[in-house]
Amino acid sequence: MTLADGIEIPDSKLAHEVTEIVRDTASELLFNHSTRVYFWAALTGERKGLKFDPELLYTGAMFHDIGLTERYRESQLRFEVDGANAARDFLRGRGIPEYIDPEVALVQTGAGMDITGRGYDDFTDEQRKAVIAAYPRGKEFEHEIIEAFYQGMKHRPNSTFGTINEDFLAQKDPSFQRLNICSIILGSRWTHCGCHAHTHGR
Repeated sequence: MTLADGIEIPDSKLAHEVTEIVRDTASELLFNHSTRVYFWAALTGERKGLKFDPELLYTGAMFHDIGLTERYRESQLRFEVDGANAARDFLRGRGIPEYIDPEVALVQTGAGMDITGRGYDDFTDEQRKAVIAAYPRGKEFEHEIIEAFYQGMKHRPNSTFGTINEDFLAQKDPSFQRLNICSIILGSRWTHCGCHAHTHGR
């Protein structure tokens, strides 16, 4: 499907398999979000004159949030790691090298655009309208995506330590307590072991 400025979802066996897997695994919210991420990423790559593999970019975009789905609700890894592992296993199983730069950077750019509007003005009105018309955000997207992140991470709060993902738990769960690296250092076994080294002068 061509949406904007000639950008299209690759019409290949690999891309069709990716679409089928993510449709079967993710909610419509996450499926549409991930597809939009691909278009924002591809449009950015074209605008910047970057050479990228559309199949690998599509795979990376479609798998990037799959760690938030029910399939991974028992995982204690960071959800981004689950998504990266799923993409890696999918590609390796088909004899394809793992995607690397610039595909990774473009997926990050596309996700930032779709969730927070980062780089919004880098796209034309026509580009934005074309992508949204095909893969709608919905009126409640902002609240729904926050909820999706929360549901995907609430069972593994420690995996959010030191990342922006803590914000999703803090937003949705009033009882959530952020870990503090200073408290961890001050409360470590080293602090109470009585075995601090002493420096002896000569």
